[in-house]
Amino acid sequence: MFKRNLNRIYIINLTILLSLNLHSESNHSMIGYWLTSQSIVLVNECEKELCATIEHIFVDDGIDQKSILDKNNKEKSLRDRSIVGINLISGFKYTDGVEKLSGGKIYDPGRGRVFKSNIYLLQNGNLKVEGCLLRMCGHEEWKPITIKYSDDGTKKVELKEIL
Repeated sequence: MFKRNLNRIYIINLTILLSLNLHSESNHSMIGYWLTSQSIVLVNECEKELCATIEHIFVDDGIDQKSILDKNNKEKSLRDRSIVGINLISGFKYTDGVEKLSGGKIYDPGRGRVFKSNIYLLQNGNLKVEGCLLRMCGHEEWKPITIKYSDDGTKKVELKEIL
């Protein structure tokens, strides 16, 4: 009888530990590296707001990514800056664990325009980033990635698996 109760306690404790472990792995956040259609973006908390810095843009071989300038920016003084390193979003007050943010803005370097924006952390682990003009919204889903550094300094990028 004692052994049977001990086994039940062991099974209950194991079940709780496994569920806590699965919950912590599936608990995803807006903070981290994201693969967009044209770049790798680091989303982070900057002064109690969310920021999204372009870390890498995809260009043809032989072209220095830092030579791609923000030439479409409406502000002439910013047209000579590299797209790498700019912040794409602003105005989003961030709290860890939140799955939807609204009322912020997103900058589209391709158009050189700022749009009203909403951000959603989807169940599949992707980040849905929306840009809106009047009542019309377009969106893109960013995929979560991990970046691992080798001893020689090279980077390896992998899509994150969300449970």
